Amino acid sequence: MKILLVKLSALGDVVQTLPVLAALKEAGHEVHWVVEEAAAPLLEAHPLLERLFVSRRRDWLARWRRDLRGVGQEVARFVEALRKEEYDLVLDLQGLLKSALLVALARARLKAGFANHREGSTHFYNYLLPPYDPDEHAVRRYLSALIPLGIEPAEPRFPLPPLPEGVSQRFGLRSPYVVLIPCARWPTKRWPQSYWQELARELLRRDRQPVFVGAAGDIPYVDEIVSGVEGAVSLCGKLNLLELAALLKEAREVVSVDTGPMHLAAAVGARVIAVFGPTAPWRTGPFGRDHVVLSPSLSCSPCFRRRCDRVRCLEEITPAQVLAFLQ
Repeated sequence: MKILLVKLSALGDVVQTLPVLAALKEAGHEVHWVVEEAAAPLLEAHPLLERLFVSRRRDWLARWRRDLRGVGQEVARFVEALRKEEYDLVLDLQGLLKSALLVALARARLKAGFANHREGSTHFYNYLLPPYDPDEHAVRRYLSALIPLGIEPAEPRFPLPPLPEGVSQRFGLRSPYVVLIPCARWPTKRWPQSYWQELARELLRRDRQPVFVGAAGDIPYVDEIVSGVEGAVSLCGKLNLLELAALLKEAREVVSVDTGPMHLAAAVGARVIAVFGPTAPWRTGPFGRDHVVLSPSLSCSPCFRRRCDRVRCLEEITPAQVLAFLQ
């Protein structure tokens, strides 16, 4: 079959969909994918994909008032390219209105998604998959979409494009180094900055270089942490996604909050110590063996709130607890 996967964002969701791509290829299918721009570098040179469509939705929405004609032309070219293809199956694993509109545009015999997908997206499908269990891990959940289609997935694997070499050497890192990922979109997912400083100082005492990573927008936040720890390194905003994957793969260990790069670390085989507060690790924790998840004992966790007057759940997890699991 010729299949179009629709999984647009975010980074962690795209990483957790990679086992679906692997399973479809192992079953002998031709796979195309629609993704948004932020996560596209993970898929642009992917050897298992025959074609990648990159939706620049955020850029189009930001520019349309000042460049309506230019945005209109870009959108028209994107839609034209998508509609030139004819698929046996379009599989929507995003399950939101923004993905369902792309399902509607694509030409396919079957248009499938879970029956409990949100924002009215199910109205755009002609084949409803059984409702998913929201408490099932996302990796297992996405793979379960293949079972009604007659595909029994094997043990999940996370294929990535070839990774660049020599990333740690280029930035003068010394081995062993530990990658620290302190930032997430939700403020409630962030471990206290003072805790990161304490952790980084102890890593230095143990002769392990602490290396902070994040996006360009995370630079001010991480600079506040690093400024209080002589010897810590920040590579925020200096790595593309494939370079980040390569850096994570060679790390001694990775300490992270619940965020997309945490899933990328698990996908490349790094050992992850994850700090969870308002979210549920059984749904979105690092997938695989040997990882450690630290979560609070508070009755209010997980609350799935993006705002909180005081994030007690993360304050309860101390640097000493994290350090106890570092090898």
